[in-house]
Amino acid sequence: MDDVLWWTIVMKESFRSGFVAVLGRPNAGKSTFVNRLVGQKVAIVTSRPQTTRNRILGIINRPHAHVVLIDTPGIHRASTVLGRQMMAEVAQALEGIDLVAVMMDASGGLTAGDRLTVEHAKHFRGPVFLLLNKIDRVSKPALLPLMEACSKEFSFAEIIPVSALTGDGVELALVQFMAHLPEGEPYFPKDQITDQPERFLAGEIIREKVMTNTRQEVPHAVAVRVEAFEESEKLIRIRASISVEREGQKGILIGRGGERLKVIGTAARRELEEILGVKTFLELRVKVERDWRQDPRIVQQLDWRRELERLGSGE
Repeated sequence: MDDVLWWTIVMKESFRSGFVAVLGRPNAGKSTFVNRLVGQKVAIVTSRPQTTRNRILGIINRPHAHVVLIDTPGIHRASTVLGRQMMAEVAQALEGIDLVAVMMDASGGLTAGDRLTVEHAKHFRGPVFLLLNKIDRVSKPALLPLMEACSKEFSFAEIIPVSALTGDGVELALVQFMAHLPEGEPYFPKDQITDQPERFLAGEIIREKVMTNTRQEVPHAVAVRVEAFEESEKLIRIRASISVEREGQKGILIGRGGERLKVIGTAARRELEEILGVKTFLELRVKVERDWRQDPRIVQQLDWRRELERLGSGE
């Protein structure tokens, strides 16, 4: 009897519900893992490190379990206001949860960034899993020495090789999560897959298209803020600003004759129409806000939870 079937039989005796924080260094594959388990895109994914800036919930419902995954920014030593806010998001993700899943890129071996992630996980008083991701890039004989090396770093409750890209081992990881969660009722409605507003998701999709269509320093120097999100039965109108830190970055982003910005806008609009299920009109403008990553006012505006609180208080 395989592990998935065995745990499924065990869990039929009760309903499990809880929160799992997914930690890892930049580009470990956390967002791809969360998206695959949710079955729909809730977090943007690019090949660039530090794509995720906010903690994002991915909600998974199974017949006998309700699992809330918390996708977190990549753990790094912060040198900017933005970086420090990202690390604050990681700290907040560790509050009131039931389990931590540390994700490592198995194809890169055990790195200093991985050890820094483990140091964060050590503060959690509960089960800590290790997910060795990207095993599709690693030979099986190479996994055993890596697993042994990781075991010496920390006493993980479980070590599970996975490939978020292909799905190998992903469902087993979920079943193991469920087996370690407490009995309880769901925290969210059955049809809800994330806690983030569509307005925030729209901004993230735009930023994803910017990151995949630009080069050099531009992707990390970009902030996207949705200034208007107007819904009707047949159309959603979105107006968004894309901020960069230098005039040269603005020129790269817009492209000759506005061609690159047009490509970005078209790609974002098409994906938003697919996600939102309605025709979308998207208006983009690019502006320079020098060194915005060091400006607390701008950085705080990128946190949708704070923005909702601010709007609710009437500031």
